[in-house]
Amino acid sequence: MCRNQNCYMRKILIVSAILWLPTLSVFAQGIDYLHKLAYAYTVINSYYVDKTDPSKLTDDAITGILNELDPHSSYLTKEKVNESREQLTGNFEGIGVSFNMVEDTLLVVQTITNGPSERVGIMAGDKIIAVNDTSIAGVKMTNSDIMKRLRGKKGTYVNVTVLRDGHLLPFTIERDKIPVVSVDASYMIAPGVGYIKVNRFSATTYQEVCDAVRALKKQKMSRLIIDLQDNGGGLMNAATSLADEFLNEDELIVYTKGEAQRTTRTVASGKGKLFSREKVVILVNEYSASASEILSGAIQDWDRGVIVGRRTFGKGLVQRPFTLPDSSEIRLTIARYYTPSGRCIQRSYAEGKKAYEEEMIHRYKHGEFVHADSIDFPDSLKYTTRIAKRTVYGGGGIMPDIFVPADTARLDSIGRVVFNKGLLNKVTTSYLEKHRRELNSEYREVEAFERSFDADSLMLPLLIQRMEQDSIAYTPESLERNRKAFSHSLKALLARYLWGVNAYFKIYNTENAIVQKGLEVLTDDKLYNQVFRK
Repeated sequence: MCRNQNCYMRKILIVSAILWLPTLSVFAQGIDYLHKLAYAYTVINSYYVDKTDPSKLTDDAITGILNELDPHSSYLTKEKVNESREQLTGNFEGIGVSFNMVEDTLLVVQTITNGPSERVGIMAGDKIIAVNDTSIAGVKMTNSDIMKRLRGKKGTYVNVTVLRDGHLLPFTIERDKIPVVSVDASYMIAPGVGYIKVNRFSATTYQEVCDAVRALKKQKMSRLIIDLQDNGGGLMNAATSLADEFLNEDELIVYTKGEAQRTTRTVASGKGKLFSREKVVILVNEYSASASEILSGAIQDWDRGVIVGRRTFGKGLVQRPFTLPDSSEIRLTIARYYTPSGRCIQRSYAEGKKAYEEEMIHRYKHGEFVHADSIDFPDSLKYTTRIAKRTVYGGGGIMPDIFVPADTARLDSIGRVVFNKGLLNKVTTSYLEKHRRELNSEYREVEAFERSFDADSLMLPLLIQRMEQDSIAYTPESLERNRKAFSHSLKALLARYLWGVNAYFKIYNTENAIVQKGLEVLTDDKLYNQVFRK
């Protein structure tokens, strides 16, 4: 940890040197710039009118340099590095709950199976209002502050007070190592068809998906949907390991190129036998990025499966981490990803960071989310798949084989306000608190709940009351337009609290247009095979 100005000076010099690492001659050319940067730092720190913070000056200087390079080169503090590694390595140490903050109160969404909290009797729907005799309810504490109190080394203890059914219950929890799962859901979505929802690509993703496939095969799965909607990516080798299960030996999965980096090629080993021949559909949308695009691009370019949804994000830059003396980190872009047909996954950022960040708004206004033909691909971006010789397009992101428009009519402006304010979650938790026992008694499994629970009559009136309480003006026409989306979401959220995330997706997916189109494609051989005759 840097504790004096000399340490911060060394940090700046190391950071600057990193930018000239490739060759000694280039480094030599950069010496004058290093001196200039160091001199500027000394002048500012020594003569500025007000007292300066060396740590902040250094961090801001690094961030400023990286902001001039590309949208994804970044600087992470030591704390952010640790958080990021937890997500990618697939575990941390804590009490084993996922939670939401609802009206300044920590609400347990799910307990990790056989985890520390489940073992002592904490349940989904419980409200944790105090940690070690310190109130965390109604005090506007941040998620990170709460996690600092709940997390800790394996074998240590934490005392929590839970509010359940109007009663305060004390628990002492022994912390343990907690897995961070990347497979949200895995179930048979139709006879013979398995569904796997992957939320990120981490060190455990490959094994999680393989385990899910084996379990589904025991249920007679012969076709597979992999849902990568909203999956922002993660570790490249997690995506390439999965691709290896679908491709033949020596088939190219992805390659990278950079100005100062040699070209690297990742090819299939031929050892992947878990799902080597069965039909597969990959689901994507505008927030599927990076590793999601590597897997989707490889499957599409080898005509191995059908990509269904909307054009992906277009994040195809390779970041290499450089650790600094205080354990903070620079993640510097060193290369670009290319699919087997030669398409660059990364979309252009030539018009600047602001335009890059606002591209989703531009896509929406341009009509891309609704009309596939609103995207005009020039001939220079045409590429050919490796087997069927179909035309696919570069220019950033993966354009699906079958386009599914966004349902822009599903919610109006009032509906979006209700969703954005989190009212659906608030109503769901309130309903659960009052009816948990009867729900557990009446519905032993999610399938029965899905068939007969009527959220429209039982929960929608409560939502309307809450809208009025929050002074959200609505009309009967507006309520009718949003009714289906409200009721369906309420039902899915309630299922999540009762049976976990898997149950949520079982219900939510019945109204997810991309999932339903993927299912249609996968169960109709004519429609599936037609894709490869284009």
